[in-house]
Formats: sequence, structure tokens, C-alpha cells
Amino acid sequence: MHMSNSNEAKTPAARDPYKILRDPYLEWIEREGAAVFEDFGCNMFEVETKPWPRFGMDGVAVHLKGRGDFMSIFVMDLKPGKSSTPVRHLYEETIYVLAGRGSTTIEAADGRKYSFEWGPGSLFAIPLNARYQHFNGSGRDTARLACSTTAPGSMNMFYNENFIFDNPWHFPERMGQDRYFDGDGDYIPIKPGQNIWETNFVPDLASLELTDWAARGVGSTNIMLMMADSVMHVHSSEMPVGTYKKAHRHDPGAHVMCVTGKGYSLGWFKDESDLIRVDWTHGVVFAPMNNMFHQHFNAGPMPARYLATIFGSLRYPFLTNKRELNQSGVDTSVKEGGNQIEYEDQFPLIAQMYEESARENGFEVKMSKFDIPGMKKR
Repeated sequence: MHMSNSNEAKTPAARDPYKILRDPYLEWIEREGAAVFEDFGCNMFEVETKPWPRFGMDGVAVHLKGRGDFMSIFVMDLKPGKSSTPVRHLYEETIYVLAGRGSTTIEAADGRKYSFEWGPGSLFAIPLNARYQHFNGSGRDTARLACSTTAPGSMNMFYNENFIFDNPWHFPERMGQDRYFDGDGDYIPIKPGQNIWETNFVPDLASLELTDWAARGVGSTNIMLMMADSVMHVHSSEMPVGTYKKAHRHDPGAHVMCVTGKGYSLGWFKDESDLIRVDWTHGVVFAPMNNMFHQHFNAGPMPARYLATIFGSLRYPFLTNKRELNQSGVDTSVKEGGNQIEYEDQFPLIAQMYEESARENGFEVKMSKFDIPGMKKR
């Protein structure tokens, strides 16, 4: 038997002679030579990218602690005047434009091509395994894209990159209506918290009309986005000035990113008092860990809106607990067997921190009609 202590130029699997406990997604990331960022959260404007030849762009794989088994984010830079490499893949992708302007062309199974122009704050989805290409028409400015992907789930399921990137199978049903690529869509009213806007392209997420969802917090509004008939859940929520949402918990994998305003989020586990705090402005993303209670706070002078991308959509929950959560409602109190903490049941420290934030940032707290522990009566 020959044994070697050298690990140079070997993948994680090659370094393990028993080939157990493998993660084909991470092995693929290593083979790609991709830059990797790991933390609880990050400012996507500040992460460093490097050339990623497969995509013809510079990029970095953002692996947050709460990303779970199915999701990751690729932050990609498309240089001025350049185009990405045409590519297709058997994982789903929803793209939020952090900065820059350009266009994307998507090819359908019958050869038809759909092209649309995007700018800062645009949101669009790539239909599963459709060939696509991005173009930066600016001769001066780099476009930075935040790409939520189900690449970990797909790569770990099939563990064959040729099958994922060179598969000729078409999914015409994922393309949707032609007008979905023009920024048009269909509104599907279900109930507060589950109302859907179905489309493939949102020109400006900050101006997308949301619907009331008071059960999640005072003045809270929300819309679920069904994009490219995807298994990836997408939603956008907004908090008025001087307010915050109720705490809740769920599976890992929810990538929460700020779209407008400023604020912060707190995270903690049941029966623990230590709080993790993430301050956010546009471009900050974080992912709460499995069953971590988390709560979002508007700490600025304008409404705060965020985007969340998660594995398991309202239409296709995929996981049993996702199905049960959507059936019972994510706004059901823990006192009734749900996963939401009502205002009157939260830690007094939470209200005290918010009032301190109001003094520091010069806004008025508008929560006086609620009986909140630790909050001063007005």
C-alpha cells in the first residue's frame, strides 16, 4: 500500500481515500477555481471577485452560514462593453441587479429569443436550462449581479457537471407567457402573505406594488413572486418608517437582501438570549440559520424594502415542512404552534434597542398602539 502526505492540486474527494461525506458542489467550486466568501452575511458591493471562465465574467461564490443544502449566491461582475459566455444549466437562477445597466437574451426551445434591458434594482429569472447571455452596453461602468442559485442542490444530486451544463433537454413550460419578459405579469390574489405576482422580469423592484400583510407587522406589505415557474421562492416585503416586523423562524436557505432604506436584523435561537445583529443598507445579504428566530427593523427615514430568495416556492414547496408551513401560515404565533413571536411576547431588550436606534437616526417610533415589553408609552 502506497501512502502520500501530499494534498497539492487534489480535490476534497481525492484527499479522502474512502470517498465518503462528499460535497460535489464544493468540489465543483474548487475545480472551477472560483473565489469564495463565507460568513453570516456580507455587503455584496464589497466582496471581491476574480475571473470565472465558465461564465465569462468575474465572480465569487457567496456561502452564507444559513444557506442550507440547496442555495448559494454568485456575485458576478460584467465589465464595461463586455458580454458573458452563453450558458445553460440544470439549476435555477434568480438575478438581482446591484449596479450597472445592460441586457439579457434568453433562447427558448423553438429558437425564439427574448431580450430585455435591466438596470439597478431590476430582478429577473432564468428559466431552467434555457440558454442565456448577458450584455453590458456601457463603455464605462461595470454591472454587478447578485445571482441566487440552486446550484448546490443540483450539483449534489447529479454530481456531474457535464450533465448540468451540457444537457440538451428543454423545459418550455418554464418560459411562461411572452409578456413575462417585458415586465408584465399576472396578479394571483390568494390571501395576505400569499398574493402572487407571476412574471419573469421586474424592471424596478423598489417600485413594485406590494399588498398588505398586517399579521407580520404594523404597516407590513409583501408580494410573492412566481418567476419562471420556479421551485425557487422569491418575495419582497416592506416596512414603513418607525416600524419593524415580528420575529419568526423557518428552514435555512433564505437569502435576505436589502433593496431600499436602512435598518438591521436580529437573530437568536430558542431559549438563548445572545443576539446576532446585522446592519443593512442596499446590497447587504444575510441568511438566518436553521430555525433561528430573526426580526427585521426599519432604522431609517424612508420605507425599508428587502428581497428574499429561498428554496421551495409557494407553488412547488418541494419539502414537507415547507408545505406544512405554507398551509398553516408563516404568521401563526408560537403560542398556537406556529413560528412567529407576537410583539407582546418579545424580549424587552428588542424594543429598547429600537428606541435607541430611533434616537441615533432621528426617526419617530410608530409602535405606540401595541403593548410591547420595554417600549416607552407615547
